[in-house]
Amino acid sequence: MGGEIYQAQILKNFFDTITGTDRNLTRIFMCVVSLAKIRMEPPEKLAFLIDQLRKSKQHKELSVDILDYMCDVAAQLEITAVQTAFGTREIGEIAREFQGISMDSL
Repeated sequence: MGGEIYQAQILKNFFDTITGTDRNLTRIFMCVVSLAKIRMEPPEKLAFLIDQLRKSKQHKELSVDILDYMCDVAAQLEITAVQTAFGTREIGEIAREFQGISMDSL
């Protein structure tokens, strides 16, 4: 699961970059290429992604194929890995904390 957490962290960085104020294409490029290499994508897929990133730079607009690839990766990851990377917890864990609160303490 360690590899999945790392992949989820890269995804988080990608989405933070594209939704933030500093939409640095170099950071986006590094996230996409790093994730593709970690996932051991075939050379054809990696070449396609790099080509789409170059086209994105030329058109100054992120390719839908890049977004599609990153969303597919996100959908394939274990939810616990994604929750760990994004710093969230399961609803059941949060509910257990609230069950431990006494009404007398309020």
